[in-house]
Amino acid sequence: MKALITGASSGIGLEIAKYLAKKKYELILVARNKEKLQEIQQKLRTKTTIIAMDLSDEQKVKELYILTKNEDIDFLINNAGFGKCNFFTNIELSDEIEMINTNIKALHILTKMFLKDMIKKDKGYILNVSSSAAFLPGGPLMASYYATKSYVYSLTLAIWYELKKRKSKVSISCLMPGPVDTNFNNVANVKFSVKPLKASYVAEYAIEKTLKKHLLIIPGFKMKLAKFFERFIPDKILLKITYRIQKKKLT
Repeated sequence: MKALITGASSGIGLEIAKYLAKKKYELILVARNKEKLQEIQQKLRTKTTIIAMDLSDEQKVKELYILTKNEDIDFLINNAGFGKCNFFTNIELSDEIEMINTNIKALHILTKMFLKDMIKKDKGYILNVSSSAAFLPGGPLMASYYATKSYVYSLTLAIWYELKKRKSKVSISCLMPGPVDTNFNNVANVKFSVKPLKASYVAEYAIEKTLKKHLLIIPGFKMKLAKFFERFIPDKILLKITYRIQKKKLT
């Protein structure tokens, strides 16, 4: 079995790599930081190929597919992504475009390309990493990030249903974590007001649920409970609550 993981140099992506290595998967790890990837490669006790690449560049994403399309990928984990926290007008446009390219465009391209191959083989797993943020009507102070994760959520649900109607054995899942203790917090410049889950727990939970062909994967009881109650709260109230939560995160 062989897995390709984007955003594999830290956080959930790294923990997924560690867990799949224990399950004897061969790995292809993709991230920007070549030195970190080399360190990880030396520690993992499985055959590991590393590819240092910036997935905010559309051409690089297509190159990644060309490099790996003949590797017979069984498991694609689209984990690469980041966020920024501030008022919409205060975040640099260039940062937002990079975020959109990474969180949406790269995931979209890789999902489409590898899904076509998996459908031909009639086997394979895709795990797209979204966020519990996608369940909300919007994310004041993290507007662009919430929007990107809503895209991932919506896209994955639609593809899942298409696969079901085609009676395909290919499975696609969407990971919807709440706060997780990763480097995301530093990049987004936030501090969580609730205790985040361990990335290792989220990774193991996500992989096991994906292999069982679960569509939505929500780690942690609190996030499951929050999703249940959100349906009963008007959008404007949810926006107000979300704003207050994000305001507390700003350093």
